[in-house]
Amino acid sequence: MLYRRSGMPKEGEIVQCTVTNIHFNSVFVTVDEYDKKAMLHISEVSPGRIRNLRDYVKEGKVIICTILRIQKERGLIDVSLRRVNEGQRRKKLSQIKQEQMAEKIVEFVAKDQKVEFRKLYDEVTEKVFEKYASLYECFEEVVMEDFSLLSLGIREDLAKTLEEIIKQRIKPPIIYLGGKLLLTSRADDGVEVVKSILMEAEKIDEEVNIKYLGGGGYILKLVAEDYKSGEKLLKEVISFLENECKKKKTEFSFERVEIEN
Repeated sequence: MLYRRSGMPKEGEIVQCTVTNIHFNSVFVTVDEYDKKAMLHISEVSPGRIRNLRDYVKEGKVIICTILRIQKERGLIDVSLRRVNEGQRRKKLSQIKQEQMAEKIVEFVAKDQKVEFRKLYDEVTEKVFEKYASLYECFEEVVMEDFSLLSLGIREDLAKTLEEIIKQRIKPPIIYLGGKLLLTSRADDGVEVVKSILMEAEKIDEEVNIKYLGGGGYILKLVAEDYKSGEKLLKEVISFLENECKKKKTEFSFERVEIEN
């Protein structure tokens, strides 16, 4: 991956590192995005006692670490492997894959226009990095907001070609929103009352899905292409449920929770 950031990383930042040397009680790595050297102490590799560091890391291996400390005056960086949780690791790996995808798009255009990839990459990123932290972040906005690369000062023929390929290869992300519902009716036909309310709620939009959890509880899941439209739809559904439950004397509560695919 060609992507590089200027300056120094920040403490707490999650970064990709490549192992360069392994010593008795420490590992030396390169913080790839910044092209800086860093040290990973044996105590920050894994919890518990480590007999042999090579059971955990090898030269050339790519690992995801967090920046522990930076001594700017000495140019020293300490990183930790064990303090990165699985969610952080997955998120970082996803970001890396996205940036690699963006670079592949530029590489494809370079081959199509019969120009050197690195030369075209530098030409594009010189403009993009003035406003965006990464190439993918910019390309995603081309897809999501119909953003024009011309506004960054990229020449017209290149901007047009890039935008065409970007829209072919990068699809809008799918957003999942929702939470837990609790509906309780004390009417003789309470089960049917609740069922009818939920069925009507699902008719608001085809992306609204409600499933029974048990004990009067339900999970509400919405699918949207962006948070703005998703939040608007969620607000509409909850408002409908509140009003219908009030009309039909049904107890109602909603708890927002993270929804996964």
